Parts: sequence; C-alpha cells; structure tokens
Amino acid sequence: MYDYYLGGKDHFAADREAAEKVLALVPGLRRAVQENRRFLRRVVRFLAAEAGITQFIDIGVGLPTQGAVHEVAREVSPGVRVVYADYDPVVVAHGRALLAVSDLSIMVRADVRGPAELLALPEVRAHLDLAKPVAITLFATLHFLPDADDPAGIVGRLRDAVAPGSYLAVSHIGTEFFPDKEALARAVEVYEKASERVWPRSREQVLSFFDGFELLEPGVVPKHRWRPETGQAADIPNIQWGAVGRKGTR
Repeated sequence: MYDYYLGGKDHFAADREAAEKVLALVPGLRRAVQENRRFLRRVVRFLAAEAGITQFIDIGVGLPTQGAVHEVAREVSPGVRVVYADYDPVVVAHGRALLAVSDLSIMVRADVRGPAELLALPEVRAHLDLAKPVAITLFATLHFLPDADDPAGIVGRLRDAVAPGSYLAVSHIGTEFFPDKEALARAVEVYEKASERVWPRSREQVLSFFDGFELLEPGVVPKHRWRPETGQAADIPNIQWGAVGRKGTR
C-alpha cells in the first residue's frame, strides 16, 4: 500500500484496492506519504553529511526503493553501509533481489519486536560494527505496533544495544492530525485486513520513544517542519510526527 501511495509499481491488486479505500477517507494521505519520503531524505542527508554516520539500520523498511536510505546516504557519503530489516518473507526476497548488485547494503528477515535477535544476526554483525555509532531509522514503523507490544520498550532495547553517539529517527502517525475521528476510525479499519493494523499516537506518546536520547531541534514536530529545505511549503497535508535523537556518551 505504501508503494502504491508513492506511485511505485511494487504492489498487488489487493494493495491498490485497500489503499484507494483509505485515500477516500484521508484525501491528503498520498501527499503526506510523499512528504514522509522527503522527511527521510532530509534526515538521512543530515546523519550522513553533518553527523558523520556511516552505518544505518532501517527497520520495517518494506521494499528499499524510491529514494531509500542507501541511495540518499551515498549521495554525500559513498561508503555508507546499510542493513534493511523486515519481517515479511516476500518483501525480504524482493528486497534482496533489488540489492543484489551492491555489497554495501543487505536485507535481513527480522521483526522489530525482537530487537536483540535482529542485532544478533550473523549477517548484521558481519556488515556493521556495532561498537561504533549507528543510525536506527523507524520511518512509519512504530505505528504498526500496539501498546501491548511495548514499542517504547522495544526502542529502549535498541538504544541500549548501540554505541554512544548513535541516532534514532522516527516518523509516526499522530492522532492530533485527524480532527474527524470517525474518518480516522474507518481508515484504521481498512488496515484490519492488512498484515498489521495501524495505531496512531499522540505527540507525547511519540516523545516517549526518545527516552535516553538527546532530542535534536526542532524536536517532535509535524514531519514537514523538521528542518525543511528553503522554499519548501510550510503547510501541507500531514498525518505524522517526525523527530531525531542522539544517544549521549554517558
């Protein structure tokens, strides 16, 4: 569905049908999803160019296409190494085929609900040096986890497993962006038939994911307001919060 929103070609008829139902309920969704990709681009360029990060773990990635992390990072730092992780075996198979020409990016099958298992995978350990700073990116991922899965705890375990100076980047659907609660409820119902349903959260809940991180300016904001490029529209359709934090050295 995400690929369909982006105008890609890697989706099925069922994805298109479900996505159109959601678009009818949330008319600004397609533009908002496209802006999520722009947010990814700004964040990754900052991390690779200004923060000096050369290692990325992109969790819950879906297919690594359409301006993915490795493409953006290598525009400014050609040697960047990326691990993509997703739990869907079909997505992983397609992702590995897409990345077959590169030895700097790999795709592994792993579930964000098992952060220790993900980081312990031999291919992850061989590809990255986890004794050095790494950027963990959770773009449009955590809102697929119910509170029962303890998403804040999952992020905390990821934080504790990486080196000081590492970064966390998150985008997450926010309840505040849906004044029509009935339309939101109907849109969420569509995802009941998808692989995972959606769990929108408040800004305060998203802020809790950054416990133990130094939140970078401008904090948890509508994602199009996170360090926008010059001339970028100030007010556009948006449904997600965006933020980046840094793990301290103590």
